[in-house]
Amino acid sequence: MSGLWRLTVREEFAAAHALRHYRGKCENPHGHNFGVELCVEGTELAPDTEILLDFGTLKGALRATLAGLDHRMLNETPPFDVINPSSENLARHIFRDVARRLAQSPDPQAANVRLVSVSVSERASQSATYME
Repeated sequence: MSGLWRLTVREEFAAAHALRHYRGKCENPHGHNFGVELCVEGTELAPDTEILLDFGTLKGALRATLAGLDHRMLNETPPFDVINPSSENLARHIFRDVARRLAQSPDPQAANVRLVSVSVSERASQSATYME
């Protein structure tokens, strides 16, 4: 029986949004320092370093994704110019973009991990998590 390792990284980005069809004050433009938590898992450590994946590779993929959202009005930023910029949709968007970046990563260990989840929080006490 082999073991399973899970790596988690966290980042933040600042952005504004307005929730369409919300019928409350969050339907008005407002901002957040969004927290993002990303988890990958795998069973195969690199033979030389005995690590699952360099945290730098993982953080680099996440930071590249968040750069397109940071300090933006999300309602004017694709795909949120069409879909609601909810925490749920943000988590799915970030998940899929990071998964694409990891699949294209020059780091050979990136092929040995599976993206498990992305959680997005508007405040520390609540978050939305997306998994595939």
